[in-house]
Formats: sequence, C-alpha cells, structure tokens
Amino acid sequence: MSLSDPIGDMLIRIKNAQVRNHGKVSMPSSKFKEKIANVLKSEGFIIDYKVDDDKKPSIEINLKYNSGNPVINTIERVSKPGRRIFSSASSLPKINNGLGIAIVSTPQGVMTDIDARKKKLGGEIICKVF
Repeated sequence: MSLSDPIGDMLIRIKNAQVRNHGKVSMPSSKFKEKIANVLKSEGFIIDYKVDDDKKPSIEINLKYNSGNPVINTIERVSKPGRRIFSSASSLPKINNGLGIAIVSTPQGVMTDIDARKKKLGGEIICKVF
C-alpha cells in the first residue's frame, strides 16, 4: 500500500503518539523523514531517533515530555501534495512570534525557518512545530 502523503503520515503518527503519552513511535523510513527527524532533534522537540535498515526500513522516534506534557504542542503540515507552499527567505513565516519553528526544504537541505533566513534561502514550507 502506498501513501499519498508520507510526510503527513509521519507528523500525524508523532501527534497521535504524544496524545496517548507513548515514549516511542515507529514508522516507515525515508531519507526525507530522517532529515525532518534530525531537525526536530536539533531543535529539542524529540529526544532521539533511530533508523533500522532491515527488510523494511523503519525509523523509531523517542518522544520528549516536560513534566508529563508533550514538548510538541502542535505539529501541522503546511505544504500538501495537492497544494505546495513555497516562500522566499524574506517572507518565511514566524511561528508563534518566534517560539515555534517552520521546517523548510531548501536547495541546501532541510532546515528551520531561522536557519533559512540567516542563509537567505527560500523553499517549500513542510510543516510548523510549536
């Protein structure tokens, strides 16, 4: 079975696992999902992630909680397969007045909106997290 939006599936799995207070969530892996997980780890939204390259590659994400509450309050897909959202470096959105991040796919890789603004790069806005 193929998914029409594997990135949206990843974000929903993370959101659902945190609603149910799970420590880990597992899903099919891809290089793009690994890059998104790496951004979430570097920004402190998840503890760690591990890629298992068996017959079916999967990625396992260790979720982060602060005094019983999930660190990720909201994770939401912005650019969807039916409607791609692109933005220039100057018009990248600020999420929750700078308290959250937008994950952006740029020509130099997947990064946060803050890093993209510093490097003056635009790209596709994948999701917003806060």
